[in-house]
Amino acid sequence: MTARVFIGMGSNLGERAFNLRKASELLAMVPSTKVIRSSSVYETSPVGLPDQPRFLNAVIELMTSLTARDLLKELKKIEKKLGRKRTVRWGPRIIDLDLLLYGDDVIALEELTVPHPGLSERKFVLVPLAELDPAVVHPVEHETIGVILARCTSTEQVERYQQAHRME
Repeated sequence: MTARVFIGMGSNLGERAFNLRKASELLAMVPSTKVIRSSSVYETSPVGLPDQPRFLNAVIELMTSLTARDLLKELKKIEKKLGRKRTVRWGPRIIDLDLLLYGDDVIALEELTVPHPGLSERKFVLVPLAELDPAVVHPVEHETIGVILARCTSTEQVERYQQAHRME
């Protein structure tokens, strides 16, 4: 079985755009997985821990025959390869890869929750996800990402980083 998957990417340390590009390249090498397309890159204000550098964020659409757990393992490997060190929750990071949606699946495991918790309140994910496909339906809320984004009340600043820059 193949699943349509969306991965959120973020970086606010080092060469942020390079970190996103490198993560995208490494995602393209994950076995049994194909990168379909990516959103534009957005510069965003930090959430959770406000006293840190601004983030660059993007969303990548994949098709994969890996299970959600196996894909999560691959995401963690990529983060480690790029130098991510988990220190402070919501703190600065070289790269952050989040499994946002895995087909229509709803997953509640100790190590993995899909849809990603907080997805509906985070413009830094909703804006690039809606750019890729505003008609994607959130499998718990049963509304499209476009509708969820329209009603999102978050005050995060989300601005396109470079008009023509895409991860592909």
